[in-house]
Amino acid sequence: MRSWPAPEVPGLTQVGLPAAARPLLLHDTGTGTARPAGPADPGGTARMYVCGITPYDATHLGHANTYLAFDLVNRVWRDLGHRVHYVQNTTDVDDPLLERARDTGEDWRRLADREIQLFRDDMTALRILPPDRYVGAVEAIPLIVEMIEKLRGRDAAYEVAGDVYFPVAADPAFGRVSGLSRAEMAPLFAERGGDPDRPGKRDPLDALLWMARRPGEPGWESPFGEGRPGWHVECSAISIEYLGMAFDVEGGGSDLAFPHHEMSASHAQVATGERPHARAYVHAGMVGLDGEKMSKSRGNLVFVSRLRQAGVDPMAIRLALLAHHYRADWDWTGDTLDEAAARLERWRAAVARPSGPPAGPVAAAVRDRLTDDLDAPAALAAVDAWAAADGADTTAPARIGAVVDALLGIAL
Repeated sequence: MRSWPAPEVPGLTQVGLPAAARPLLLHDTGTGTARPAGPADPGGTARMYVCGITPYDATHLGHANTYLAFDLVNRVWRDLGHRVHYVQNTTDVDDPLLERARDTGEDWRRLADREIQLFRDDMTALRILPPDRYVGAVEAIPLIVEMIEKLRGRDAAYEVAGDVYFPVAADPAFGRVSGLSRAEMAPLFAERGGDPDRPGKRDPLDALLWMARRPGEPGWESPFGEGRPGWHVECSAISIEYLGMAFDVEGGGSDLAFPHHEMSASHAQVATGERPHARAYVHAGMVGLDGEKMSKSRGNLVFVSRLRQAGVDPMAIRLALLAHHYRADWDWTGDTLDEAAARLERWRAAVARPSGPPAGPVAAAVRDRLTDDLDAPAALAAVDAWAAADGADTTAPARIGAVVDALLGIAL
């Protein structure tokens, strides 16, 4: 599956600024601590997997907030001189997509294709660096079948009425990704696509690997019958195919820590006999509207595409999201966008001046704040202070424009 166009990212050494040196620290959900994230060798390849959308509706601001967070990871790594190998999936066959297609009378494949293209357009407008591999669940079915076969070979799969399940007891490390107790897991599993009460399961938390074909639904041939993959095994199979085990960061929204990332890690670890699946699990907070998490099931969504259609500058949308720490839960309001648009106007006016204060201290401050668990609000404040001050350095405006572009992704 094709990705989207990559924006140009200026190199800061090319505009006379020193190279970055401080490593990136990111908060790992499993340990609850900030840890160095990236390759062990200077100039090595950083490997990241971020879970993508289920394409049954347009990109809302919760999605944008998540992908922007990992865009910052990508940009900081590149600024540090690392090559980056970034993989993202899209779950282009799953229950929510098929349900929406039935409700609207639209072909499920046509619906998925349209929404994936809209997602690409939104990511392009927001200047999100694209993944090197953008992989759909449908195209990955051979990889998924192969992984389920490996799990069966390790006695880590069993059938319930034609469906295939993964026994969580097969992974002694189960629970380390999310850091949750079983008592905490149980209600979340039911809320987030699990089926804890299904008769015949060995453990209420056991996860679906392969669903036998249901009437009126698509299916693919496999050694365990015609059907389609479960959600968690999709990301396991794609990530280890293109990144291998022990890659640097697996990311997504905080609602993916359990069950999705927990189950994906267990599938991969048991299938390969290696651990860890990822060295760090990093999660973005939830964006709310009117006091509730923004989600498709609630219908309280603000869509990136509709803001763009209304004439909102995508850079203002990006700044509105950057004004909140990526791990924070927060509510979107009309004031959020107004404040971001005003900030964007101030910054553009400042870099249009013939001179300004030296850029070096600002570049250092932005780098310092971003490498400290992506503290974007503090990075924005550093640029705000520069924009509000006077100075005589004629090279500064262009250099600040490059800093803001390379590290924050804002085109001024």
